[in-house]
Amino acid sequence: MPELPEVETVRAGLEILVIPSVVERVDVVDVRGLRTTGGSEEARTFETILTGRQFTAINRRGKYLWFVLDDGTAMLAHLGMSGQFRVVDREAPRHRHTRVVIGLGDDRDLRFLDQRTFGGLTLAPLVDDVPGPVAHIAPDPFEDSFGVDEVARRLRARRSTIKRSLLDQTLVSGIGNIYADETLWRVRRHPETPCSRLSQRKAVELLETAREVMSEAITQGGTSFDALYVNVNGESGYFDRSLDAYGREGLPCKRCGTMMVREHFMNRSSFRCPRCQQLR
Repeated sequence: MPELPEVETVRAGLEILVIPSVVERVDVVDVRGLRTTGGSEEARTFETILTGRQFTAINRRGKYLWFVLDDGTAMLAHLGMSGQFRVVDREAPRHRHTRVVIGLGDDRDLRFLDQRTFGGLTLAPLVDDVPGPVAHIAPDPFEDSFGVDEVARRLRARRSTIKRSLLDQTLVSGIGNIYADETLWRVRRHPETPCSRLSQRKAVELLETAREVMSEAITQGGTSFDALYVNVNGESGYFDRSLDAYGREGLPCKRCGTMMVREHFMNRSSFRCPRCQQLR
């Protein structure tokens, strides 16, 4: 699933290409491209309401991004496992996984593609500049409203472990499996370390390291392991070449040379160095 760096890369690309375009027409090719399940009636409503609106900004929180409309509402998007936005010439052939086509000026289309159909678009009101469905999501480390000291205190108060807490979007949004593993490798922490064992200083260091890792990933266009994540121009990110932990099972730790291990974690995988990241 695309995490914060991938979504931010997409957002930044869209901002350059789409703002301040006016929506000339909308075609919901496949209702699975919408987040709710209203079927064809919902698709017609989506098409009608969006047509004629202007995109004025594109914002993001964690793994969500949204297009601000000129009527004070938003088109909210979640990429799910394989969602992609492409800005192409109107006459370009449609990819077989195209779900929604939004016609812009200058004979261009904004197209939403989604192979696995876990993502989607929806229209939502803005509440304090955030779409209603995103209100329960915590600010991410790049937002002005993110208070690292307060989040660190809340992290330490949890009766949980640090990797589980980093993945909890109600505590801090945007961090997924890849960047949690990278963060924990850098701070030399075992993913099952109880949150209560962290001092306030170490908790702050953990969160600031997560921001540092994701900032580096953003500069490299995010992490791409396959064609399911690409930018709006179809290019892949290359932060995977800089990964220190994730996906490096059986390879030497870049710090101490010990073979990296892969462990089962919450129906997914965790990668760590058994020497640098011992459970103390």
